[in-house]
Amino acid sequence: MYLRRSHARHHHPQVRHAQLAVPFALIALVTAVDLIAPPEVHLGPFLAAAPAVTASFAGPRMTALVGVVAVLAQIVVAVGSTTVTDLNHTFQIIALVMISVFVTFFAHLREVHEKEVVQLRSVAETAQEVVLRPLPDRIGPLGVASVYLAAAAEAQIGGDLYAAARTATGTRLIIGDVRGKGLDAVGDAALVMGAFRASAHQEARLPGLVDYLEAAVSADLDGGAGDEGESFVTAAVLEIPDAGHVLHLVSCGHPPPLLVLRAGGAVQLEVPRPAPPLGLAGLVASDVTAQTFAFGDGDVLLLYTDGVLEARDGSGTFYPLSERVTAWSGLSPQALLDRLCEDLLAHAAGHRLDDDAAMVAISRPSRP
Repeated sequence: MYLRRSHARHHHPQVRHAQLAVPFALIALVTAVDLIAPPEVHLGPFLAAAPAVTASFAGPRMTALVGVVAVLAQIVVAVGSTTVTDLNHTFQIIALVMISVFVTFFAHLREVHEKEVVQLRSVAETAQEVVLRPLPDRIGPLGVASVYLAAAAEAQIGGDLYAAARTATGTRLIIGDVRGKGLDAVGDAALVMGAFRASAHQEARLPGLVDYLEAAVSADLDGGAGDEGESFVTAAVLEIPDAGHVLHLVSCGHPPPLLVLRAGGAVQLEVPRPAPPLGLAGLVASDVTAQTFAFGDGDVLLLYTDGVLEARDGSGTFYPLSERVTAWSGLSPQALLDRLCEDLLAHAAGHRLDDDAAMVAISRPSRP
């Protein structure tokens, strides 16, 4: 299953109406007080706050409307106190007109910028959705569920990735995270997943598959403008044979998968000698080796990116993933991800993630 949740800001109509009431209430208050105050007291300059406040949340039309109302209020005060031609009131009106024009222009620029940001993010999200294909509910004998949680609307879209491929003897999977944000990260993620799908059926050994991915990423970086070491991809590459009760794992600097045991509890699959992230093999001497772990019937394997671990609550505490999943034994892959997403968003301050998060859960069905 493929699930994408976007945490964009949506202004509730009641909230917007309440915001619009503030500048008009300010105009009414300043006008009333100025009319009953002694002639030597001038509160007109406070009217400039009304269009300035409006420009912070409304568009140029509403800002201009508030500015016009503020100018009319200043004219009413001038007529009620002395005359419009009074030099002091004349300068106040001129200054208020100039301020209103300025903040209206500012509101226009802000609105244009927001539209550009929304458009760019929409393009990035569409590109990522095309690249990040949904995983089927079942791959061979394995039950599978996947989820992608988008970060806050202000954050750039990330390069989280996952993919799966069937071979003659089992299933191979990859989950990874490209360093960086934006369309460049989406492009790098597409490169890695394309290389994985192209070679997963050809490479007999898992280390050979990782070497192929490393070569593909390194070749792309060598042909780009970035400096060596500036871009890389953390990844976990797995092979789950159809026969037997094991899995093979190569970790390329990625957070360790969690094995949620059917009998209860969870185990981190730590690799003693992890390989460097893809794209950094030329900087770090390391042999790629696959580690074998038990993967029994009814167990659920959880793959995830660091956006899960880096979710913080209001006090800045990171999400305790291992502690939470320990209590969720016996759930199906989809039920586990549903529970995890709900708990993760409840933990995150304001139900908003600072970084995109991808998760994949795999189970080997229990045999009767």
